[in-house]
Amino acid sequence: MRANASVQRTTQIVAAAKDLPAGIALTPEDVTMVDWPATVPLPGSFSKTDQVLGRPLIYGLGAKEPLMERDLAVPGSGLGLAVKIPPGMRATSVRSNEIVGVAGFLYPGSHVDVLGTFIVPGNPNAITQTILQNVEVLTAGQQIEPDPQGKPQTVNVVTVLLNSQDSQKLLLASTQGTIQFVLRSGADEAKTTPTPTRLDQLVSGAPAKPVKVVKVVKKVAPPPPTPPPAYVMEVIQGEDRSVQKF
Repeated sequence: MRANASVQRTTQIVAAAKDLPAGIALTPEDVTMVDWPATVPLPGSFSKTDQVLGRPLIYGLGAKEPLMERDLAVPGSGLGLAVKIPPGMRATSVRSNEIVGVAGFLYPGSHVDVLGTFIVPGNPNAITQTILQNVEVLTAGQQIEPDPQGKPQTVNVVTVLLNSQDSQKLLLASTQGTIQFVLRSGADEAKTTPTPTRLDQLVSGAPAKPVKVVKVVKKVAPPPPTPPPAYVMEVIQGEDRSVQKF
């Protein structure tokens, strides 16, 4: 019986030499070469360490984990949090607390809705309105990567990823009232159109806000005045007759 032993061909690709946090620029000490099956190509991987040195790391990697193109920012894009900001987007920070931060279960990568509670000028009732939907959390406190064990943590600043227009909305709302983050499923990308909730809607038996009724009266033009009666006189001059009105 002949042994059917075959030697598997391998190639070498660039991998993390140790656990690497997101936001660092890769140095020669951060990378190494590992064997990879030649029959299982890995698109987006690198064959030389020179191809990755100096590039910022967008996502944290574990030791011996292959480096992929999607894991790296372009050179010159910055370090730390800046590498996580796509072109055209902005990292916007607002103050938070344990309750606003969903009791500590708000992690980088979470998706939330942003609600604001305000007093609208001219209306004594407070209202709560959904301001933004399906917003990605970039950092909770100073952490740009979630805790690997999922432990809750109290933070006082939350940074979210927004476009320029939504950044203005969030900052204005944070100065006018109370901001609340509502955690949502990462698989839920649907957007709804909720109506604002008023304080008087929460109080049982509270009188409804009176509705001011404006009565519109249509003006009708008066009829034209009745002309005065005409006087008729028959004038006879010889054989000539005529009628005159006055």
